[in-house]
Amino acid sequence: MTRLICNLILVLLLIGLFCPSCSRKGNSDEDKQVTTLGSIEITARLVELPEKEFPSNDLYDYVYVLKYQVEKVHRGNEDADTIYVGHYNPRKPRATVSDSRVKGIGGNLRVFRAGQVHRMALEVPIDDYFMGGIINKYFGENTGPIYWAVWTNLVVK
Repeated sequence: MTRLICNLILVLLLIGLFCPSCSRKGNSDEDKQVTTLGSIEITARLVELPEKEFPSNDLYDYVYVLKYQVEKVHRGNEDADTIYVGHYNPRKPRATVSDSRVKGIGGNLRVFRAGQVHRMALEVPIDDYFMGGIINKYFGENTGPIYWAVWTNLVVK
């Protein structure tokens, strides 16, 4: 009986060691897409959501510009502390946002919330990558270039 209990404890310990590592990998902010897509790769904190919720995209697909505080530059020559990033159809989870009109974008982020940290693959300027409606609540401010979000992952600390 004692041997059975020891074996059971050993099995439970092994499961406990392997399961957390599997779940962390599934929620990783670093994946093949974010590290290879785009010409710039950064980790940045979403400063604010300018509205309570994003406008509906029932009538047309749009990009919504969000303000970020840069925490780390992984790739590229970005030296600004604050950047503005356009996200295509922000009401949709990034894993399902790519469509027939805009291909090759995505990520593991499900919902945008102020204060979140995102690891993103970006391109610039947005006009070279998206021709359509852009909602920019920062229009008229000296924001510098607007970046195009190619891949957006949530950073879980």
